[in-house]
Amino acid sequence: MSVLAKHIARLIKETGPMPVSHFMALALGHPKHGYYMTRDPLGAAGDFTTAPEISQMFGELIGLWIAETWIAQGSPSKIVLAELGPGRGTLMADALRALRAVPGLLPALEIHFVETSPVLAAIQKQNVPNATWHDRFDTLPEGPLYLIANEFFDALPIRQFVRSKQGWCERYVMLTEDSTEDEPRFEPAIMPVPQASNDILAAGQRNAPIGSLAEVSPASAAFAEDIAHRIARHGGAALIIDYGHAKSAAGETLQALRAHEFVNVFENPGEADLTAHVDFEALAVAAKAGGVEAYGPIEQGTFLRALGIGERAERLKTNATTDQARDIDSAEQRLTSREEMGSLFKVLALTPKGAPAPAGFEV
Repeated sequence: MSVLAKHIARLIKETGPMPVSHFMALALGHPKHGYYMTRDPLGAAGDFTTAPEISQMFGELIGLWIAETWIAQGSPSKIVLAELGPGRGTLMADALRALRAVPGLLPALEIHFVETSPVLAAIQKQNVPNATWHDRFDTLPEGPLYLIANEFFDALPIRQFVRSKQGWCERYVMLTEDSTEDEPRFEPAIMPVPQASNDILAAGQRNAPIGSLAEVSPASAAFAEDIAHRIARHGGAALIIDYGHAKSAAGETLQALRAHEFVNVFENPGEADLTAHVDFEALAVAAKAGGVEAYGPIEQGTFLRALGIGERAERLKTNATTDQARDIDSAEQRLTSREEMGSLFKVLALTPKGAPAPAGFEV
């Protein structure tokens, strides 16, 4: 049994059942025992694989998207190029390689990573040694901000609510009856008192039938609004890529992944990746409240094809062996196919009001 499970059990015994959001935050981000604090979760030997680890084409195209957006906004002489939750730094390393072809851009940018995991930060320092690291978004320097968030928002805590006859009641986590001090076990429970107001839920969730479950992420909305405030004040753009739904709706999406297999969300906290599908409509609403234009969401496959992933794949295959060419085709398919990542993953772009529509979102 994980050390973190015993810690959470003690908290529940002392203070009572905890909201799902608190359980998720501890499972992922506890300073000593949280999932992201203790491991590199990426790749075949880890628990999941992200798009930058599938192919260099992903990061290269995002780099060119940054370049086009920078040029469209007048090529400012100094910019902050930041990534939230940059994994191993693979995406940024690939993006920077593509940016070498853009006159004047590399000298203009400062690279900044927002990362809380010491394990991943150590790997990032090997791949992008000239970056500056932050554990909070609000310590990024002032100036035009060009920001990338790939599979970042899905790991921010969510609150869950279940609609009863009395109204929407929040879902908490409690100890099971057979839980012991050495073997704590957890299960979800619905609080008997409903919310005084349904305002925390999106309009598309509030009228769901009795028994429905709805998820909201106040942390995600606050983050999106903070990003928007920065871009509205100083210029720049943000590109948010994640798996999720385009419209707010009821439904449970909280999941746990370990060794590329789904496992029980409430079992062995700290030992599996907990994520929830991103509500892109809610993110766009929050960003617009922060004073920017929001474009999308559009499907990842549509976005990558608009940026020219097909043409890039053909260029890479020019000097490739037969096996390498097969791998390139497979990677393109995995990133763009509706049966794989192309449809489930969505892309949202934020720009200052009045700025040109960003690449991939012109229509």
